Amino acid sequence: MVLDLLLIALAITLDPLPVMAFVLVVASVKGVRTGLAFIAGWTVCFVAVIALVLTLTGGKPPEPRSPPSTVTLAIKAAIGVSLIAYGLHRRRRPAHHERSDTAASSSQGKSSSLTARIDRGAIWPAAGLAIALQPWGLVAAGAMTVVEADGSHPTTWLVLVAFCVIATASLLAAELYVVLKPASARRKLHELRSWMQGHAEHAIVYGSIVIGLWLAGKSIYQLAG
Repeated sequence: MVLDLLLIALAITLDPLPVMAFVLVVASVKGVRTGLAFIAGWTVCFVAVIALVLTLTGGKPPEPRSPPSTVTLAIKAAIGVSLIAYGLHRRRRPAHHERSDTAASSSQGKSSSLTARIDRGAIWPAAGLAIALQPWGLVAAGAMTVVEADGSHPTTWLVLVAFCVIATASLLAAELYVVLKPASARRKLHELRSWMQGHAEHAIVYGSIVIGLWLAGKSIYQLAG
């Protein structure tokens, strides 16, 4: 469980789409405030998912080879296969660099109101944006891994806390950078965002495939064992 959770948390924190959105949030007039709101919404999702899973399991992992254990492994394998399929789909999808001006302007029109509210320092839109940008496939994989958690062991809680911290590490680092060096941080974060825009697709594709292969392969091996 420990290695699975840490790998999933690492994949979440390296997901480029939330990071790129967060850069825009902390670059707003009240960037520190809205950045904290974004991080709060982001973290609440993990805490809520973990709490829900532990409530359903009672903090006790299913017995090996029992029906609940088999179902859990089957779901993890399905999530892994889905991540692989998603990564391959994005890899094979032709790049649409030449989107129509109409589609682009329509998309900008829909997001302009939200962007304006975040620029004014509104908290709830920033928190809502964090929830919307969660990589829910990876979060689901983390949830199915938490099913194996034994709440009676203190180390389990340390692992769950580490999962939340690692999954939020990139956002925390950017927030801390803005707090300590606001002027240079915003400039360099925008440079980072520009760089990530050119590499985001590859990161999503290979990240999805690698994590998917790990989850599917391990779960299928355990099911067959």
